[in-house]
Amino acid sequence: MGKYPNLFSPIKIGPLVLKNRIMSAPTSLPDLSPEGYPTREIVAYYELRARGGASLVTLGDCIVQGVTGKSHPLQVLMDDPNLIPYITKVADAIKQHGTVASIELDHGGRECRRPFIPGFPLGPVAEKNYFGREIKEMSVEQIESIVEAFGASAATAKLAGFDMCTVHAGHGWLLNQFLSPMSNKRTDKYGGSLENRTRFLLMVIESIRRRCGRDFPIEVRISGTEFTEGGYGIDEGVAMAKVLDGKVDLIHVSAGTTADPATIAIMHPSMFLEHGCNVFLAAEIKKHVKTPVATVGALNDPAQMEEIIASGKADIVALARALIADPYLPKKAKAGQDNDIRPCLRCLCCAGSAATTRTLKCSVNPIHGHEFENEFMKPPSTPKKVMIAGGGPAGMQAAITAAERGHEVTLYENTDSLGGALKFAEYIPFKEDLHKYRRYLEHQVRIAGVRVMLNTPVTPELATKIAPDVLVAAIGAEAIVPPLPGIKNDNVVIAADIFKPGVGIGKKIVIIGGGLVGCETGLFLVQTGKDVTIIEMLPDLAVDASSLHRSALLERLKKYAKVYTRTRCSGITAEGVLGIETDGLEQLFAADTVIIAVGLKSLSDTAEKLRDTVSEFVRIGDCVKPQKVGEAVRAGYYAALDI
Repeated sequence: MGKYPNLFSPIKIGPLVLKNRIMSAPTSLPDLSPEGYPTREIVAYYELRARGGASLVTLGDCIVQGVTGKSHPLQVLMDDPNLIPYITKVADAIKQHGTVASIELDHGGRECRRPFIPGFPLGPVAEKNYFGREIKEMSVEQIESIVEAFGASAATAKLAGFDMCTVHAGHGWLLNQFLSPMSNKRTDKYGGSLENRTRFLLMVIESIRRRCGRDFPIEVRISGTEFTEGGYGIDEGVAMAKVLDGKVDLIHVSAGTTADPATIAIMHPSMFLEHGCNVFLAAEIKKHVKTPVATVGALNDPAQMEEIIASGKADIVALARALIADPYLPKKAKAGQDNDIRPCLRCLCCAGSAATTRTLKCSVNPIHGHEFENEFMKPPSTPKKVMIAGGGPAGMQAAITAAERGHEVTLYENTDSLGGALKFAEYIPFKEDLHKYRRYLEHQVRIAGVRVMLNTPVTPELATKIAPDVLVAAIGAEAIVPPLPGIKNDNVVIAADIFKPGVGIGKKIVIIGGGLVGCETGLFLVQTGKDVTIIEMLPDLAVDASSLHRSALLERLKKYAKVYTRTRCSGITAEGVLGIETDGLEQLFAADTVIIAVGLKSLSDTAEKLRDTVSEFVRIGDCVKPQKVGEAVRAGYYAALDI
C-alpha cells in the first residue's frame, strides 16, 4: 500500500470513484483569451495537475450568469454560447489521465463591479458594500433566474464532458451572501431562519439535479465559519452541512469571507498560520454528516494529509498552491519521494501576480504559467561543460536544470554551504517552508549529478584555469550600508547578519528600513520578545511584498511593533537612532541594537570581471539586480534552457 495507504485509497463520490484522496482545488486563472475563453496554456495547466496524480481536477471560477455575476476579469462565463469547445478541451485534457474533471460554478453577487456588469451589483438586500458600491436587492424573479442559470451551466459543463460540478457557496460570493446572517437581512422566505437562508442554495442543487441527473455529482463548497463579527461560526456551519447532507455528493469545507478582507489570509492561509489551520472545521462538520467531506488550506505535507484521512478529520484533501508549486506532488508522495516534492512557500506570489499583472507566477516553480511551452523543451544536441558561480536559489536552479538537460555541471560556492539568501530561513519559524525549499534545492542538486565545490569563490584565474564552455554568474548581492553618522558603532547590525554566531541583539530594537526584509525581521524579533520600532522614509511599509502577503504581514506587525513612516534617519548614537519626521523635528528613537535593512546592491562589477574568461557568459539572480526568490529561480531555469 505504500507509505501513505489512507491518502492513496480510492473513494466513491456519487457514481464516480476517485483513485486517491488528493483533489486539485479550483483556482482563478488570468490567462484567458481576449474573448474570455480558456487558452491552450490553461488547458496545459489543468492537464499537468491530472498528469501529476491528483484524482479530481476542478476548473475554477466559472460564472453562471455573465450579465449579473462577473466580479473580476479572470472568469469564464458559462452562458456564453461560444464557450463549449474551449471548456471541452479542458475536460478532455484532465480525463485523459484517468482523473475526474470538475468545474466550479459561481456568481459574484454584491462582490461584482460595474466595469464587468452593465447594472448595479445584486445582493440579498439593498446596501452599500465595504467598497462603498451601491447594491440592489435581488427580486424573487432574479433569484429564480440565477437558480436556472446554475442548472443550465451545469448542463453545459456536462455536455462539454465534465464529470461533476462544484457549487461555490463560500468565501462571500452570492450563495454565501444568502447563507450569512451578516449580509442576509431579508424578511421574506429567503432570509431570517437557517431554513430560509439555505433555500436559495437548495434550489440551485435541485436545478442542477433536474438538468443533469443523479449521475452528475455535486460538490458544494462552504465556509465552515466566516471568522468575522456578525458572520456565522462553526455551529451554524455544521447546521448548514446537515441541511446539505444526503442532497449533495461532497461537502468542501473552507473558511472566511471576502466581506471581511481580514479573513482572506485565513481563507488562503499565509505563512504566519500553521499548516492545516482550517482542518478543524472539516473535522467538526464530518462528525455530523454522512456525505464525504473535503478540507482545504495550506496543506503541502503528505504525512499531514495521511494523518487527516487516517484520523477521520476529512475524507479528501484539496490542494491549490501546493499543486502550483509541484503538480507532481501526488505521484511523488505515492512513490515515497517526499524529498523530491517542491514545497509551497505560502508567499502568495501566485495570487499577487494574478491580481496585478494577470500572469501566472510561482516563487518556486518556474514552469507555472508556461506549462504548454514547456512541453516542447528539448535536451541540447551537444552537452557542455558548465560552471555555476554561486549557490543561492538562482545558481542552484540553473545547475539543476542544466544537469537535467545533460550538461556537465559544477557548482561553486564561496561559503561552506549552499543556500545563499535562503539561509536565514532556518531561524525564522514562519519561514519554515522557505527552509524546506532550500533543502529541496540542495537535494535536487545532488540527485541531478551536479558536482559541488564549497568554500571556492570563482575568480577570473579559476575560471580561466577550468575553462568551461559556459559560465553562469549567480554571485548575489550585498547589503547597502548607508553613509550615516554612527553607522560603524558597535550597536549597529546588518539585517542579514543577525543570525551569525557571536552577534548580540539587545532587548530594544530600532530597524532602519521598512521594506519586506525590515518588516519580516521586525515581526520575527517581536515574536522572540523584543521591543521593535521600524523607521521608513516612504509613506508605506513593505511596498515590495505581494499584496496578500503584505496585508497578512502588516496586520501582525502593527499590533506589536511601533512604526514610523515618512521618517528619515539622520544618524546613530550609542543611545539609538536620530530620526526626522515630516514636521522637520529630530527625535531620538532609543535602542540597544540598530538593525540596517535599507536594501541590497548587486555584485555586478565582481560578476563582470568573469565575462572575458569564457566564450559564453551569463549573469542571473541578485548580481543582475536584487530580486525575489521567484525571479531568481525563473532566471536560473531559463538561463539553463539557453545552454
